[in-house]
Parts: sequence; C-alpha cells; structure tokens
Amino acid sequence: MNSPTFPHAGRIYTYDPSAPIDVSLPLQPGENQVNCFWAEPVQFDTIRVGSFVGSVALGGSTNYQRVHVTPHGNGTHTECYGHISPDPAVTLNQCLRRFLFVARLVSVAPRPQPNGDRVVMLADVQAALATQADRFVPEALVLRTLPNHAAKRHRHYSGTNPTYTEPALAEWLVEHDVQHFLLDLPSVDREEDGGQLLAHHAFWQYPTQTRQGATITELIFVPSEVNDGLYLLNIQITSLELDASPSKPVLYVLMLQSEG
Repeated sequence: MNSPTFPHAGRIYTYDPSAPIDVSLPLQPGENQVNCFWAEPVQFDTIRVGSFVGSVALGGSTNYQRVHVTPHGNGTHTECYGHISPDPAVTLNQCLRRFLFVARLVSVAPRPQPNGDRVVMLADVQAALATQADRFVPEALVLRTLPNHAAKRHRHYSGTNPTYTEPALAEWLVEHDVQHFLLDLPSVDREEDGGQLLAHHAFWQYPTQTRQGATITELIFVPSEVNDGLYLLNIQITSLELDASPSKPVLYVLMLQSEG
C-alpha cells in the first residue's frame, strides 16, 4: 500500500497515517492535570435526574457527565485573535477553517534575563532552524523548550512566572507567514505584564492588519524521542464558539517525495 501524499509549496511529501504523534495533554480531574493562570481544576460531574444516575459504576444504565473546563488554563488549547478582541463573534471555530499544515519542530533553551525571567529568544530559534538540513520555514512552527522535563505534563504554573517568548519572535513568524505557532508553555507572553500581551498582538497583528486565520496553541508536550524536523500537523478542536478550544494537535513525520 502506497503512503499518502501531502503537497506544499511545490513539493510533494509522504507520511505514515498509522504513526501519529499526539502532542496534546489530556484533560482530567486531579492534581496531575497541568494548570495555569489560576484556573479552577478540571471537574467531571455525574448527572443525577430523579432516580437516574449517570454512572454505570453506581448502578446507572449509562455514563452521563458534565465537564467543567477552562480552555486557557487547564491544558492544551488553541486560540484565535478573539482572545484579545472585544468582538464576541470572533471565535476559533470561525477562524480556523483548515486543519492540516506543514510544520517544523525546533527545540530551544530559554535564556535567563537580568530580572530573573526565562525567555525564548528569536536568535536561538533561528540558530536551531539553521542546524536542520532543510531550513525553509513552513506555515506552522512547533516550539519545544529545553530541558524537556516530563513534569511539563502536570506542572502547576500559576504564580511561578513561567518561561515566555520575546515579541521579536512573533514578529519574525509574521514576516515568514507562519500562521500557526505551537509551544509547550502556558503563554507566549509573560504571566503578568500589565495587560500588554506584546507577543499576542505582534503575532496576530491586531488590530491594524489582523491575521484572522492565525492561531496559537499553548501547553503542548512533545516527547523527547521526537526529533526536530518537518511534520504534517493536524490541529483538532471542538466546535465551540469561543476564542479558544481544548485541542489535540497531532504530528506525522514528513518525507520529501518530489519537488517542482
């Protein structure tokens, strides 16, 4: 059976659909759930109506539960420019209309700053890209920060001033027409920055030349055994009319078949 192909920028790539790399963090109740920005923990509540109980374990005929989740604070999520817009009609479900993209994975160690912050710098992302054989920048960039501790899977970030990115990186992504930015941090911006959200504004070019189809996906986790390089990215979201959604980004290794 021939491997499926994916065209991009005059090139044809092949990939193996039976070898997905899930880089999302699952949503679940309890202390092992990643959390940031003081969000309430994820909750799964059993529905009870009259004599009905929505739990087979408790004697019900089916499992029937209510989910309490805060997309921006409870786990892997994808957001659109509605995150910083006053317009309630700007939702991720309306902005994200394609779901398959060519992506490049890079690994970068943040730099300590004089004020104690740790920041992912544009120069270091550029240096990481320069080490890859095929250096072109596709429509999506996946950033893995180093060291890649497994604790990222369940870390509670609130009040810890976690690592963030410098706005120059967002500006560079715009210059290279990168539409989708994925990273294993709670935010592209500093936890507390007085509401400036410089990297968010720079990436979406909001409100002057808004990039309406561009997205940011935060709180991913890329296993250490996954090599830097080129991938097919599938961003899966729920059809919520909100600025953000819990999401499930999945990578597939891309191999160049031919180029025009």
